Amino acid sequence: MMMSSRMHVMLKLPRNGSCALDLDTALAEAKIAVDLFFNNKFNEAEALMKPLATSSMYHSVGHSVFTYLEAMLTFEQQHIAAASEALKQCLNVCNRYRKKSTLTETIGKTFKKVNYDQYTDLEAHAELCSAEALLLKAMLTFIEDETLTSLIKGGMKIRNCFAMYKECNNILTHRQWQSESSKLHFESGVRMGLGTFNLMISLLPARIIKLLEFIGFSGNKQSGMQDLITGSQSEGIRQVLCVMTLLGYNLIVCYVLSHKEGDLRFCDELLVKQLNQYPDGVWFLFFKGRLEFMKGNLDDALKWYKKSWKSQNVWPQFHHLCFWELLWVNCLRLNWRESLLFATYLVENSKWSRTIYTYQKASIMCMLKTEELHSSEIRTIATLMKEVPKYKQRIAGKSLPMEKFACKKTERFFAQQSFLYVPALELMFVWNLFKILGKHFHLADGVYRIVEENLNHYGERVNSKSNPAFGVYAADNKALLLLLKGACLRQMNSPLQATRCLEEVIALYKDIKEDHYLVPYAIVELALIYIDQGNKDQAILALEDAKKNYSGYSLESRLHFRIHTALMELKGKSYENIPSGAE
Repeated sequence: MMMSSRMHVMLKLPRNGSCALDLDTALAEAKIAVDLFFNNKFNEAEALMKPLATSSMYHSVGHSVFTYLEAMLTFEQQHIAAASEALKQCLNVCNRYRKKSTLTETIGKTFKKVNYDQYTDLEAHAELCSAEALLLKAMLTFIEDETLTSLIKGGMKIRNCFAMYKECNNILTHRQWQSESSKLHFESGVRMGLGTFNLMISLLPARIIKLLEFIGFSGNKQSGMQDLITGSQSEGIRQVLCVMTLLGYNLIVCYVLSHKEGDLRFCDELLVKQLNQYPDGVWFLFFKGRLEFMKGNLDDALKWYKKSWKSQNVWPQFHHLCFWELLWVNCLRLNWRESLLFATYLVENSKWSRTIYTYQKASIMCMLKTEELHSSEIRTIATLMKEVPKYKQRIAGKSLPMEKFACKKTERFFAQQSFLYVPALELMFVWNLFKILGKHFHLADGVYRIVEENLNHYGERVNSKSNPAFGVYAADNKALLLLLKGACLRQMNSPLQATRCLEEVIALYKDIKEDHYLVPYAIVELALIYIDQGNKDQAILALEDAKKNYSGYSLESRLHFRIHTALMELKGKSYENIPSGAE
């Protein structure tokens, strides 16, 4: 492997080592490992990084990323502990090569301009690698234990990490680089880090952004996107990570946390290039499946997800991501039996959230007509519902909102004598999958018919003397069905009918016993109709109403994310940048 004649800074191996590795060689080997990794050669990539993980910071970062991903995919304690140890080691290795400042220099930074030319290439890269390792360590802190302390520790690490990325940007901008290759790789990391921070912070609700700005954070969507796009077009080592972030944002984050579409055409262009380079890469096959899913091309989505699933077996836990998606694709196709197969596999094999998986499986089974169920399956539904609360977990001292939602629904199931109205459709709605229904009329029409059928039977059930619980929760059940009907009609481009349904939900507010979330969610659906009609002022009023006049309901934070992104779009940059004193 050729070494640049301009790079003579050495990464010393342990004292008993007889050889040394320069920065160019470390970067070249890390780039080889990245290519191996994205071509599903996970073991070969790990084998290249691990031997020098105690001495070379790029090998240490590579090894840490692999252990971190394994921890995230498995959620198993031994893998989380291994990742934590690898990241601790990585930070120690990076600190060895970071620029050492005297007390006088540290104090001087406050009063005079820093001379970034004093940094060597190695010291500059050490700052960047430290920031990356610290960010992963912070994310791991949230799941290492269940206390509030872990939340505080994680938050402080993320704050320090953001400050380090800003300092890296100063180094990039103000330092005279002797090696263009070194600068190229460094810049791709700065673009990825700052771009991701700016993009993700910009998604947070306004009140949280104000707090974060007070303690040193900033969030600017346009700046973040531009950094990531620039990074994705470079030849730097972190180019592929910029691409992954852009795909994740446009194909997942946009659809979960906002009412907006991701930039699907841009994602198509990115995936053409990446699949050409990594034709069997599990990650890009997965994103191709997600792209087709978001386009509403469900048959194509199934094909690509299955291709991703079957492309490798080294990390079987990655299959769980594909199974999650396959579960929902089949739900949108109303193929409950096929969806049930993937739901069952997740319950039995994945440790991410057994509470959610268990409730999802039970909900899908509830969608099957009684005559389609065996007697053993009817008993299984009840058993699953009883098990849902048993697996409830806490992360960073907090219960997961979706798990709390699932537990409340199981209580309702038993209160209504083993019955719930269209629970899988309700989950599709709260996971924000209804927007896919609007891609093809037949998808929305299929869901609409199920909701309408349940509304037709609603009166009979409420009046049934054999089940008085239906009367107790009459308003809750009616509001749910009307919300789903209204949401369907909006996707079917029937705004007047949709508005009538949603206004009826809002009118039921005082009669609803438990499912208070239905009303603010209905108000936001109304706001989206106003947006579609170009009625900006009315949309803002509705969104502000949902934001300020309702609180303490299920999945509140999830809705606030969507309200924030809608207001940000309607109010423009004055809202997005959150000037002090006003939104």
